[in-house]
Order: sequence, then structure tokens, then C-alpha cells
Amino acid sequence: MTAVTPELLRRFDVPGPRYTSYPTADRFVEAFGQDDYVLALDQRRLGTTTKAMPLSLYVHIPFCESLCYYCACNKIITKHHDRADTYLRYLSREIDLHTARCGPGQTVSQLHLGGGTPTFLSDDGLRELMAMLQRSFVLAPGGEYSIEVDPRTVTAERLAVLAELGFNRLSFGVQDFDAEVQKAVHRIQPAEQVFELVASARALGFESINVDLIYGLPRQTPESFDRTLAQVAHLRPDRIALYAYAHLPERFKPQRRIVAAELPTAGAKISMLSRSLDAFMDAGYVYVGMDHFALPTDALAVAKRQGRLHRNFQGYSTQPDCDLIGLGVSAIGRVGATYSQNAKSLEEYYDFLDQGRLPIVRGLALTRDDMLRRAVIMSLMCQGEVLFEPLEQAWLIDFRQYFGAEMGQMEDMAGQGLVTVRDDGIEVTAMGWFFVRGVAMVFDRYLQADRNRARFSRII
Repeated sequence: MTAVTPELLRRFDVPGPRYTSYPTADRFVEAFGQDDYVLALDQRRLGTTTKAMPLSLYVHIPFCESLCYYCACNKIITKHHDRADTYLRYLSREIDLHTARCGPGQTVSQLHLGGGTPTFLSDDGLRELMAMLQRSFVLAPGGEYSIEVDPRTVTAERLAVLAELGFNRLSFGVQDFDAEVQKAVHRIQPAEQVFELVASARALGFESINVDLIYGLPRQTPESFDRTLAQVAHLRPDRIALYAYAHLPERFKPQRRIVAAELPTAGAKISMLSRSLDAFMDAGYVYVGMDHFALPTDALAVAKRQGRLHRNFQGYSTQPDCDLIGLGVSAIGRVGATYSQNAKSLEEYYDFLDQGRLPIVRGLALTRDDMLRRAVIMSLMCQGEVLFEPLEQAWLIDFRQYFGAEMGQMEDMAGQGLVTVRDDGIEVTAMGWFFVRGVAMVFDRYLQADRNRARFSRII
């Protein structure tokens, strides 16, 4: 950390994408609609572009019982659980429309339930949802089937139901164990509760348990976060996702309840990130990249070692080049060389399905340049390096010539100690990992042309 100068902190205390996709979701256009998405599904079914592409499913459950002030997810705050019954009926219609296009029996090797709070659904609701999915898709043996869990909404008995339904991976939203921080973000959950649930999950045989943490929340200090890091290391989940809080109150209304003066400085945030890296690697975790850690035996760490790591809309993934069908309000998908997003409001989502239409409201058909730059950015984000020769052979380019302006910026970053520019490629340095989003931004053609970045979270 002695090499991270105030100048570097100032330089990278700017907004930037997380690159769960490239181009990023803010580049989606309304000109891309249901017809474009149907064409991509047809091409997948016919095998013209994505014959061997594995399939992943994401299901968005938008409901939450209470509001967390930091949250930027698409959610609906309600205590009326009967609203989930209506939602499931419409999800069934959306699944049927996909089956009509893709054909029944498509094999799925990854399923993720996110939100919102997926465990807002009752046990019967979860059973109904899984039955719907299994009527239309085949869940492959040994696949990754995960669900996000709010510790305040489950018991050991509920975890047993999740195991019975075939889920083998859990992600617990913890964020911070500090009581003052929990008060500031309106999410009170004692550490003892999380420890008990993780112990129950292990006893039930879940293959992988993830814990989500956020640094940069109000009232956090490097010292208070050290205590949370120590508790998480003792908890020893298989995976840890460590996210930087994105304070964008102009975009996300709940964040206006956060007192901006209580937010830590950029210097304090980079200190929390540095201490987190040290704490988790000292505890035996592999630093997978940017915001993920995993025990060496976990599938994510194995994928990193084997060069199979990828980033999708849920973060780091073990499946490269995976088609993703997004189901539910606001869900984002990727099929072939397209991205698509569903309607963001329940009313609009329901209206599309009442008309017998897939609820696609925007998306993007990627150009050749988009796909090349995606390969470069994902290589930086996942492997921490870009090798010129494989890209030159795959895309029939001269890398240094095609990316002439970008290479000039890479040389500048090399002078700052963030990357090493070699004859055969570019490698992110240990210090560069703190700012890897900034390194990747150099290759973002849209971002370089559009300096209005306020819509993104800050890099540190």
C-alpha cells in the first residue's frame, strides 16, 4: 500500500463500470425488442450461432419485506406475500414462451435465483417455481444451482427445503457485522444468526456457501471493518464477494436516506480493500479477482487456476461463453451475440405477458468490435492479463495497431506501476488489481467517447 500515492487515489476516485458485461447495460437501446430477442433464440435452437453454448438461467424475485438503504437492485418492498402468487403465474407464462421458441428439454448447468429476496417466496412458492423450471428445462446433474438468502428470512428448516429442491449453493447477504453500520443502512442481523445458519447449511451438505460484504458503507472505518473481516474469516465461507458501495442517490431513491457525511473517504475505502485482501489471503483464500475470494478447493478458484473464469451479470462465473436466459421483471439475459433486458416495472412486465409477448424492452446486438473488446476486457478482469497472439489469431488483427491509442494509455499505466507491458501481452500488477476497473476502462470504446460517467459507481 505504500506504493499507492495520493495522486493515484485522486486519479481513480472516478465512476466506472463493474464490467459484468461489455458493452455495459447502460448502452442497451429500446430499438432492440422482442423480435430481435426471438431471432437470437431461434438461432440458438437451430444451432446456427451457439450450438455448443451451455445454458444458464437467472430468475429475478423482486420482493423484499424491508428496505436496505444501500440497495440499488430492482425491488418491491411489501409484506403482502400473496403478491408472489401472482408473480409466479406470470413467470410461468414467460417460461412457456421461451420453451415455445427454444424447444423443451434444454439442458441447464447453472441456475441462480436473485432479487430482491428470493426467500420472500414461501416453501410452497419455491416448490412451484422449481417445478415450473423443471417442466421446461433439464437441470444437469452436477450443475451449479444457487440462491441468494437474506439471513433474516430463513431458518434451518427452510434451508433444508432449499436442499430438498436441488439448490447446492447459497449466498448470504451479510454486508457488515458492525451494529452501528447495520443501523445506518437499516439492516439489523446479529452475527450469531449468520453463524448458526452457515453451520446448518454445512450440516445439510451444501457444496458452496458465499457471503456478501460491502465496504464503503456509512459509519464504516478500516478498524471497524477489520472486526468484520476477522469474523468472516472465522466463519470461513467457501466464497466471499466483497463489493464497493456505489453511492448514487440521484439514481437510487433509497440511498437518499444515507447520510453522505457518514460515508468513508476514498482513502479509507482503499485501506479497507487492502486490509481485506491481506486478511482473506492470510486466511487461505484465493483472490479470484476484483471482488471475489474463494477457498482453493472451491469451483471458482479451480476455474481461475484452469483459465475458465468468466464474468456475467451475477459477477464471476465458472462457465465461459455461457448463454444466459433472464426470467422475471428487469432480468438481463445474453443469447448469442445479443444482450436483452425485461420490463422493469411489474405493470409493464405483466402487460407484455398478457399480450402473449416476451417482456423485452431493450437490449443490444453486439458488433465485431464489441465482441473483440469484450474479450480484452474480460481477460483483464478475469485473468489479469491479455495475451496478444491468441486474440490476433482469433480476430485477424494486429493488436498494437488495432489498439494503438489504448496501448499508449497502457504505457502510461505501466509508468504508474499498474500494468506491465510485455512483447507478448499486458499483465495487471499486484497494485493494479486495486484499480483493475480503471485498466479495463481504457479498452471501453463507448466510455472513451462519452465522458459522462456519473451513472456508474466509483472505482474505489
